[in-house]
Amino acid sequence: MAALLSLHDVSFAFGRGRAGGARLFEGLSLEVREGEFVSVVGASGSGKSTLFKLIAGLLEPAGGEIFLYGERAPRRLGRIAYMPQQNLLLPWRTVMDNCLLPLELTPRGRSADGRGEVLKLLKLLGLEGCENAYPAELSGGMRQRAAFLRTLMAGQPLLLLDEPFGALDAMTKRELHRWLLGLWGDLNKSVLFITHDLEEAILLSDRIYLMPGAGSGEQALELRVDLPRPRDSRMKYEPAFIRFRQELERLLDDQTQTAT
Repeated sequence: MAALLSLHDVSFAFGRGRAGGARLFEGLSLEVREGEFVSVVGASGSGKSTLFKLIAGLLEPAGGEIFLYGERAPRRLGRIAYMPQQNLLLPWRTVMDNCLLPLELTPRGRSADGRGEVLKLLKLLGLEGCENAYPAELSGGMRQRAAFLRTLMAGQPLLLLDEPFGALDAMTKRELHRWLLGLWGDLNKSVLFITHDLEEAILLSDRIYLMPGAGSGEQALELRVDLPRPRDSRMKYEPAFIRFRQELERLLDDQTQTAT
């Protein structure tokens, strides 16, 4: 499979731009291949959200190279669909108008068939009939689905999802896991996903990158999730799943101790 995103020896420093400051990470390499679901986990402060801002073009690396769609990508802003931790739905706009926003921000303006595409995706995402609702009228899980739909409407093959379910209660999160796992095969997208929830990472992912401790200079550790698809939440109680979670917990504990 072709790599849609590749990072080679990327470093980032807070403070004095590219030349100096405190290094958050350095020598970081990872990739996302076509059709993959890849998660990034790590301790708080290890730079996961900063990594996403680098990939999206909101920040610039202190060193290394970032490739998008097979080409070196010094300009990345607007070339990746990015969903931050907060849904950031505009409260004065309906679900339909929120989801059309990515089309309005492109040079070609609002697509003639944009509304039809949103209506089709609303049905696929379990939000049929909500197009005229405002964000305040939706549950937390429904707002996250609407924000995800808006991310899809950016029309990019690569999605960056920064803890999209992190603020939800356990039952709603479980419902959205079930929804996303059922939907995944129809989307034809690649995903790079940040989460603190190790079970969530294992359940959703093809591969997991474990971020090194802040300033450690170590490489991100890559783990392949060799569990069969399709998956559902009942897998959490199977021995293979439990062993993988225990190993991931051990590795995370080791990195946390090394960083301190």
